[in-house]
Amino acid sequence: MWWVLGVVAAVVLLAAYLGWTAHRVERVHVRAQSAERALDAHLMRRAAAAAVVAEQSDIVELYAAARLALDAEADERESAENDLTRQLQAVSLTGADPAMRTLVATSRRVVLARQVHTDLVRDALTARRRPLVRALRMARRYPRPQYFDIEEPPMPPAIVIPAPAPAPAAVPAVPAAPLEPV
Repeated sequence: MWWVLGVVAAVVLLAAYLGWTAHRVERVHVRAQSAERALDAHLMRRAAAAAVVAEQSDIVELYAAARLALDAEADERESAENDLTRQLQAVSLTGADPAMRTLVATSRRVVLARQVHTDLVRDALTARRRPLVRALRMARRYPRPQYFDIEEPPMPPAIVIPAPAPAPAAVPAVPAAPLEPV
């Protein structure tokens, strides 16, 4: 009789472990897909900001690279983003105008989004390689996540805008009279 309870307990533990593993595989794949969408959005914002800066500064090569990155198909996207990164490295990202600040901010976000995407793709691929996941084909519903291989752009320094100096404190013209004792 005790052996039946032992078998039931083992089956329950195995089912719980399999459910947890399937949920983990699903979760890492969903997170990798959302990181891919976020990276794509940040890359589009960077390309749009680069196009604006190129128009304002009359830099034809940067504008062409930005337009190619904006208009690139999925299979050409990596090379177009690499060209844009090279063009941005050739341009001095300094200045206080709003377009330049936007470009610097979006470039910083691209670097961070790429790091997050790479980490989540690595986690998803690690989960797919587990023997139990392969044997039970738990990841078959999800497309295999792919790394987005672009040149690692250096993190541009943040543009610091000096705050205006505070106005000197107003000195009262009449000295205050001391309080009278009560």
